[in-house]
Amino acid sequence: MAIDPTARIHPMAAIDEAAEIGPGVSIGAFSVIGPKVKLAEGVEIKSHVVITGDTTIGNDTVVFPFSVIGEIPQDLKFHGEDTKLVIGARNRIREHVTINPGTEGGGGITRIGDDCLLMAGTHVAHDCQVGNRVILVNNAGLAGHCQIGDDVIIGGISGVHQWVRIGQGAIIGGLTKVEKDVIPYGQVQGGAGHLVGLNLIGLKRRGLERIDIAELRAAYKALAAEGGTFKERAAALGEASDSEYVQQIVEFITGESDRSFIQPE
Repeated sequence: MAIDPTARIHPMAAIDEAAEIGPGVSIGAFSVIGPKVKLAEGVEIKSHVVITGDTTIGNDTVVFPFSVIGEIPQDLKFHGEDTKLVIGARNRIREHVTINPGTEGGGGITRIGDDCLLMAGTHVAHDCQVGNRVILVNNAGLAGHCQIGDDVIIGGISGVHQWVRIGQGAIIGGLTKVEKDVIPYGQVQGGAGHLVGLNLIGLKRRGLERIDIAELRAAYKALAAEGGTFKERAAALGEASDSEYVQQIVEFITGESDRSFIQPE
């Protein structure tokens, strides 16, 4: 068993002899750690946690009780193929969170970045790619193959449809159904998921200059204008603006996707 001598493991925890347990790791009572699990330095696993599958968890991440990490995907096409789950550093994974590894048909890996907060009862399905500093509020769920950019906030009891992309800095209100892609810095709310503006509070908290926010406001108005398709308006916007933030939105809209977009009201 590859257990660092500085690791602190409760005698009532069940650790497979093939697991890799790094320096300073703490594992609480009644937690179960599977044979392909790798826990980096400083990871804290509280009591009653199950971590299984080919799962790697980055340094200083904390997993709270009754979470199940790395159990097989909830996908009937999954037949036991060797897939992975990679979780980054300094994440906070609260009670009753479930995270599944990838599937052969989706690239074989589910990935979560650094400094994320997954509140109680949230779910990250197979093949999702989640960025850094993402917040999933209580009981929010990501279906398979979702792509979530950095600094995204998804409100409580919200559901994101499979294959949906949510761009960097977007915010999703509580009790929202997200069936289409969300542009970077967009604000979506309402049961049916309407794009109602930009995440201005988030932009200000990031310290954007007024001129950058003004450029984004103008871009949003241009996207909401009549005439042409949404992608055509985005392409025209890309030619007219030099703002790096506007270009990020343009690239998101003109990039490849299996979904359509939630468009400005």
